[in-house]
This record gives sequence, structure tokens and C-alpha cells, in this order.
Amino acid sequence: MPWKGEKNPYRIWLSEVILQQTRVDQGWSYYEKFIAAFPTIHDLANAPEQQVFKLWEGLGYYSRCRNLIATAKKIDTEYKGEFPSTYEEILGLKGIGPYTAAAISSFAFRLPHAVVDGNVTRVLSRYFGERTPIDSTAGKKLFAELAANLLDREQPDIYNQAIMDFGATVCLPRNPLCTDCIQRNGCQARLQGLTAELPIKEKAIRKRSRWFYYFIAETADDQLYIRQRTGKDIWEGLYEFILWETDQPVYGDLLVRSEFAKQAFSANSDSLTIRHISRVYRQELSHQTIQGQFVTIRLKKKLPPREGWLLVDRQRLTDYPFPKFINAWLQDPSPAQSLF
Repeated sequence: MPWKGEKNPYRIWLSEVILQQTRVDQGWSYYEKFIAAFPTIHDLANAPEQQVFKLWEGLGYYSRCRNLIATAKKIDTEYKGEFPSTYEEILGLKGIGPYTAAAISSFAFRLPHAVVDGNVTRVLSRYFGERTPIDSTAGKKLFAELAANLLDREQPDIYNQAIMDFGATVCLPRNPLCTDCIQRNGCQARLQGLTAELPIKEKAIRKRSRWFYYFIAETADDQLYIRQRTGKDIWEGLYEFILWETDQPVYGDLLVRSEFAKQAFSANSDSLTIRHISRVYRQELSHQTIQGQFVTIRLKKKLPPREGWLLVDRQRLTDYPFPKFINAWLQDPSPAQSLF
């Protein structure tokens, strides 16, 4: 992996942010694209935000990208482009928590701070037979203290990388390689038959269900209406089509006969053509399930100007960053659309 053994704090930070909530095999290519496009913090800080979001497109959890931009700008202006070199300063940067701060400070500056991620807590929980839930307040404190006490303070970078890799390759979440493990004789989970039970998590995620119905309003000259999402919600900063959100599914012609559609297209209610309604698309987020459809309509007259709305050529849609949910429809070669 290109970030293994990296000492440049900017590159370490970038890799850690990308790999939050992202698999290594997926994040690898994004890391390389970002390094190629923005070799330094100054390059990232001064890039158009739309370009940064476009490169991030598909990674999800877009608050990471917003924090990445904000922190790059702060380092570029307040630190003259030099990454801060103390744990406390690094931890004070937007979007950087104790784990990422420890990773940067130990890998880049060899400061004695223990990295505590999912791999590390799994190893520690099993080896010591610790049943305290890893996501509880008490558990977070306990495992942070345990990791700090075990840290090789002379070689924090090598130790941190070793225990993380051990959890990622040997002490796996499922089907760990216990028979080949060099720590098996002292592992309490193995000795007590608790390997499958540990680590313990306290909280069960309750998912919210949301239905997104996007109206693809086409003009006679093949332009479409899009806008940038704002507010503290998912996909902030990305673009979307005309959206009607509901708590329950809506079927067939009820979509175009809804009060939302009447209000949105009232000026053209007698001069539009409904072309088709897509199949149902679905995306699972950590705390939400998004489902919905795309309703394509052809307008004979353009809609009155609306604040925040852009009218763009269909061929220019690729210039704008869209969430994965919309890209799934845009990139679907055979979206199984049904004529209305």
C-alpha cells in the first residue's frame, strides 16, 4: 500500500481520512488520485471545492471531504503550509480525532501516542479477554489506557503499524487465524472460547428509512435542472436534481399527480411530457437507508428562475459531483425504466 512507511504528515493524514469508513481496496485508487491532483497541502487548499468533491465522488461520508478542505486551508494560512508537529495541535484540526492524531504524530514525528482503531481494540479485547463494550464510554477509556501502556515509546511508529496490521491480517473479525497466531498461548479469548464473542459492542444501530424521488426536468434544448445540497444533511455540497422526499414509498402515477409535482411544475402543468419512471434504487448508509426513483419529464417551457438552481447541458453533468445514489442512475446502461 502506498502509504505504508510514509513519513510525510500530509500524505499520512490524507490516507487516514480516506480510509475512515472506506475499505483499503476502494480507498487505494482515491489516495493516488488525490496525491496526483494535489501533491501538497497548498495545492489542496487552493483547489476549487467542486474539483475536490468531484475527486471524492463515490467515497461517501462527505463530511470527511468538507473537513479535509477546511483543514487544508487552515494549515496553508495559519501554518504556512507546514503540517503542525505536536499531538495537541494536530488533534485541534477539524475532522481529526484521537485516532488520526495519534497516527499522524507517531508515523510522521515518532511521538509516543498509541493508535486505537477497530483492529487494535479487537486484538486487545481478545488477548486480555476484556468484555467491556468497545463502544461504551468506559470501554473507550479502558482500551485507550491499555494501548498507551503497551506502546513501545522508543518505536511508536513501528509498534502502532504492527498491531494494526496484526489485527487486519491475523486477528480478523471473522475466522481469525488462531491456529497460526504467535500470540495464541497467551490469548484469553482462545483459552476461554470467547473468540467469536469478543469484542463486545454495546450499541445497536437503528436505521432511518428515507424515500427520495428525483424529477429529471428536461428542456427542449436538452438541459436539466440541478442544485447544490446545503444544510446539515447527507451529501452536503454535492449536486442533485429536483427532489421530493417522503417517509413512505409512492407508486406510479401518484408521483406526477402529487401536490409536490403540481407546485414544482405549476407553470408548466399543461405543457410537459412524462417520459418514464425508473426502477427503484437503493443505497445503504451507516444510519440510513435511501430508496427512490427517477421521474423524467420533458418541459416545453423553462421553469421560472429559482434561487440556487442551475440549468446545465446534459453533456456537462459529469463536471458536477453527485452522490452515489444519483450516479447509480446516471451510469446505469440499462436502468430498467418503465414508460409512464
